[in-house]
Amino acid sequence: MSGSLSGKVALVTGASSGIGEGIALELARAGATVALSARRADRLAGLVARIEAEGGKALALAGDMTVEAEAIAAVEDTVARLGRIDILINSAGVMQAGGVENADLAEYRRVFDINVFGTLYCCKAAIPHMLAQGAGDIVNITSLAGRKGGPQTNAYSASKHAANSMTDAMRQELGDRNIRVSYLMPGATKSEVGDSITDPNWRKAIQAHVGKEGAVLPEEIGQTIVFMLSLPRRVNISEITVRPTIDTTA
Repeated sequence: MSGSLSGKVALVTGASSGIGEGIALELARAGATVALSARRADRLAGLVARIEAEGGKALALAGDMTVEAEAIAAVEDTVARLGRIDILINSAGVMQAGGVENADLAEYRRVFDINVFGTLYCCKAAIPHMLAQGAGDIVNITSLAGRKGGPQTNAYSASKHAANSMTDAMRQELGDRNIRVSYLMPGATKSEVGDSITDPNWRKAIQAHVGKEGAVLPEEIGQTIVFMLSLPRRVNISEITVRPTIDTTA
């Protein structure tokens, strides 16, 4: 499959559903060979089959990005089996709702483990390969919740603030060595992000929010990333927000 990303190799984490799946599909449609990582191996196999049916190339690498060794293995296996890593998309993430007063600290740690440390593990493993190649692109999927805190989304908002700041710090560290680092903040996007919330009322509310008519589609996030990656290397869209037109709040 030819396109603006032909010849590139991409690793997408959280690729088994939602935004990660949509990104993987669009990268493959743009010509990239895509390594897919997530915990659900059966979902990854189905996505590989779909990409290949469309004429693309994909590789499934099941793993848990909260486990440092497995995150590193996803990067190293991508390079070993596909020859290089040009693009890293960190889309693996989890959401939790609930305030500080009755906070389950184990849940807070779980949110940070995947949303911050999982991203860090993959970036740290990929950067040496990109530096050796002379170029690379990293896009971390965060959230509009990373722009300001909100009631009952304390852990999630804090983790996304941290991911945004970490990403921009990496941009400043690596830009002069031809590695572009960016973060994309989606608004309401059709996905399974609400399914992991333990509180049933908040789970229902978030599922309704991301499932509403007019929500962004995962493939549209993917199309945005393809646009970002296809620009001349002198241009880095270091921060971008993608939200539904119908959402008019600040």
